[in-house]
Amino acid sequence: MTPELSKKKGLSLEEKRSRMMEIFFETKDVFQLKDMEKIAPKSKGITPMSVKEVLQSLVDDNMVDTERVGTSNYYWAFPSKALHARKRRLEELETQLEDGNQRKKALQQAADKAKVGREVDEERQDLLKELAALKPQRDQLKAELEKYRECDPQVVEEIHNVFAIKSWAKKKFGFENSNLDKAFGIPEDFDYIN
Repeated sequence: MTPELSKKKGLSLEEKRSRMMEIFFETKDVFQLKDMEKIAPKSKGITPMSVKEVLQSLVDDNMVDTERVGTSNYYWAFPSKALHARKRRLEELETQLEDGNQRKKALQQAADKAKVGREVDEERQDLLKELAALKPQRDQLKAELEKYRECDPQVVEEIHNVFAIKSWAKKKFGFENSNLDKAFGIPEDFDYIN
């Protein structure tokens, strides 16, 4: 046993995964679980109890291929597949980087465009002060308008339509006003003038 394998400190999951991949790449062979449980502890210092867990994590991450033949599962991983997978991943990351750079550039241009005309100068500051002074007046006018909302012809027509439908339903089906109000969520104080 080499000195580095006989350390008392256990291996991390990543170290175990890396060492198990070395077994596959060095041998370029196909293994069963029982073979890996014998080889991994001897050659790479992976504890026998963790071999199955490490192998399954590699299968889950598509780093090791597996196939069931009869009653046995066979595991393999070849360097060429890993190389192709890394190349594909690198291409994906490069594409994402390029997209991110283009998006950043577009956002920077949009931000620069938005800044045009927003430079702080005396005229802009005067307009901002005037805007701030007019907001309370606008709020007051909105409140006053809300007071007269019930006199709005459209609101009056909507109220009239509600009463017309209630009257029709009462005549047609014999419902009481209170039942109709409850069924359709009409408030008790609903009337033409509040």
